[in-house]
Amino acid sequence: MDIQWYPGHMMKAKRQIQVDIKLIDLIIELVDARIPKSGRNPDIDQIGKQKSRLILLNKSDLADERQNQMWLKFFENQGFFTLLSNARNKTTLRSFQLLVEKVCKEKLERNAKKGIKNRPLRAMIVGIPNVGKSTFINSYTGHACAKTGHCPGVTKGKQWISLRKGMDFLDTPGILWPKFDDPKVGERLAMVGSVKDEILDTEELSLKLITFLIKAYPGILERRYLLEEKGKPLEIFAQIAESRQCLVKGNKLSYKKAASILMNDFRSGKLGRITLEQAPEGIMSNKGKNKTK
Repeated sequence: MDIQWYPGHMMKAKRQIQVDIKLIDLIIELVDARIPKSGRNPDIDQIGKQKSRLILLNKSDLADERQNQMWLKFFENQGFFTLLSNARNKTTLRSFQLLVEKVCKEKLERNAKKGIKNRPLRAMIVGIPNVGKSTFINSYTGHACAKTGHCPGVTKGKQWISLRKGMDFLDTPGILWPKFDDPKVGERLAMVGSVKDEILDTEELSLKLITFLIKAYPGILERRYLLEEKGKPLEIFAQIAESRQCLVKGNKLSYKKAASILMNDFRSGKLGRITLEQAPEGIMSNKGKNKTK
């Protein structure tokens, strides 16, 4: 299963980010906490290597709690300022404000020495499609100033958003990269909804998800669909279709309908808190290095 998706508007958006990067003080990268490695666009590290960086592990309420802590430590060990984020949680938003002040402390001190007052910090919001950038911005500002949606590709162009909290946001379109060298990266991106379903074989993708779940989270499908996790993934897939009465003409099972239900249940958190990739072993004991300046 080789999933690739890089429409023309993403290439255009990347070029615009490269132009706008000189205007900003801070890059805020939202990463889906369910795919902390596969969900990071490698182009962002190259484009923003001279800028202060903050990583928000967003949708952390949908991800495995233990893996959240391990991935948090992993990114801290890499030198990033990092925060677990649930865009609709007010506690997250308060923690975010304090962390921004910490990340940009040197910048604010330099401005003060130069006599520059009341100049807002300019932050660029970046991330893959459907990671929750616009929802985060709307929650932080307190009103719907950025367009949101449940499918990737809603934001097609940049948008400056002025706040009353000493900061301006530059909202950017979600962008992927031209080629996923590892097929599993494309599969994970598709599972969380960062690739358009219209170009996917959702039935095959569902089989991949079932295979992962029965190994990494045994029992989770049994509890949701009242079935037995016995047999091959295709047999379990058939049980899901039967449980949800996914039928077509002739009283035959519809795997397409079952795939839609399974993917929606996973993406919405109805299956439970799931992380699709494990953090590297041993990171909890490693010491963090200097933070990104």
